[in-house]
Amino acid sequence: MRRPVIAGNWKMHKTITEAVELAGSLKQAAAGIDHADFIIAPVFTALATVAAELKGSNLKIAGQNCSDQPGGAFTGEVAPQMLLDAGCSHVILGHSERRQLFGENNDLINAKIKAALTAGLRVIFCIGETLEERETGRMYDVLSEQVTQGLAGLSEEQMDRVIVAYEPVWAIGTGKTATSDQAEEAHSFVRGLIAGQFNLQISEQLRILYGGSVKPGNVDELMARDNIDGALVGGASLNADDFIRIMNFSGAN
Repeated sequence: MRRPVIAGNWKMHKTITEAVELAGSLKQAAAGIDHADFIIAPVFTALATVAAELKGSNLKIAGQNCSDQPGGAFTGEVAPQMLLDAGCSHVILGHSERRQLFGENNDLINAKIKAALTAGLRVIFCIGETLEERETGRMYDVLSEQVTQGLAGLSEEQMDRVIVAYEPVWAIGTGKTATSDQAEEAHSFVRGLIAGQFNLQISEQLRILYGGSVKPGNVDELMARDNIDGALVGGASLNADDFIRIMNFSGAN
């Protein structure tokens, strides 16, 4: 059985004070719950303070991005080791907003993944197609490229510290959600890609999360599918009540 993961990507929201308040609410709600791994990804400025707030809890912290460099003259960048130093155990890489708004390609994302893993972080690796790519029949080609190029050169040991998040771009922040059938189909395809690129054991152990307008009202149906191992939650992770409900998805206890 693959252990579920519920992760919240706060994106560019919450001041330090607001982040600590939300983290405190989640910490209290998660106390004693052990049916899944819980991860939140605050903004860089709040990481260390939130880490202090969550010390001793079962909530882990992720950075929302990192550099592929360990340090140096790279103004505005954050090295993987700096995320560790701030209290992170995970980092989100390859998010569609990084790909589309900041021009990150598969080669750069691959370099970031390797740098993060080398530093000791675990990686939440995001993939997903646009609406145009889906409607023109290119979805599988896009997912194949993102997976094979993004994970190129990784060892079996490194893959043990990778989580994949399938996020159809057309469903992120739009209120539209892939049906559970659409999500299951994509997750099954990705698992098959991993089996081909690595081996069957790694593909069966890999946790694949769904992301894209996950809400309290649809999480139970999504989590009931065989190949959906959790959720990467955007907007709903900014509201304590909504995210707590998602953490307590049906069948979790």
